[in-house]
Amino acid sequence: MNDDQLLRYSRHILLPEIGIEGQEKLLAAHALVIGAGGLGSPAAMYLASAGTGHITLADGDSVDLTNLQRQILHTTAAVGRAKAYSGKDTLTQLNPQVEISAIPERLDGERLDQLVASADVVLDCSDNFATRHAINRACVKHRKPLVSGASVRFDGQVSVFDLRRDDAPCYSCLFAEDSEPEETRCAVMGVFAPLTGIIGAVQAAETLKLLAGTGESLSGRLLLLDCLSMEWRSVRLSRDPECKVCAASRDPIQNF
Repeated sequence: MNDDQLLRYSRHILLPEIGIEGQEKLLAAHALVIGAGGLGSPAAMYLASAGTGHITLADGDSVDLTNLQRQILHTTAAVGRAKAYSGKDTLTQLNPQVEISAIPERLDGERLDQLVASADVVLDCSDNFATRHAINRACVKHRKPLVSGASVRFDGQVSVFDLRRDDAPCYSCLFAEDSEPEETRCAVMGVFAPLTGIIGAVQAAETLKLLAGTGESLSGRLLLLDCLSMEWRSVRLSRDPECKVCAASRDPIQNF
């Protein structure tokens, strides 16, 4: 690290759990953030400000006036622009030392597969189950840690699926692809603006811990937030030995 970086990241370096070694791991890391909306905004901003060396920001949508209530990556002047490019501009202003790759498209298929393979960690900040399951399949295939968040109305949830571990559940262990859960999107149901900030910030915290190799992640746990009462619940998750996505890719183990 140069003198400017030592000063910029000094408050991380002062933490013995991170220090210079942990900060250097962050500077060398590549995070893939899928979704530049309510969750992706705070998540990407904290990753950039903390010095994550390379951030790939992918989103196929454009900024709409209705987004601005919660999607803090974007300003009024960005309405009509691709969210990926608007987000890149904001992140570059926050920290010009971080490399930002903007991908203005909805990821799927081979493109998604390639990007997941190239990343050290993947943040699912999307807003629909089809995308979430596609991301999960790619992370299972390449054994990449997945940091997943969701928020609608006043309810949020966040978890880590550390697919580097043989005993870790995947997203499909929690929400099976063939279960057809009810889709509740904020465009229809509404969402409390600060809720997306809270969940996105937790996603950033979990990502930075994974990259720096410190602390205990949320792998094997699901955090649920009721923002109206400001109450958190923690639910233990087990790997499903019959999971159609991850069971065949790993050796049989006992659930924890």
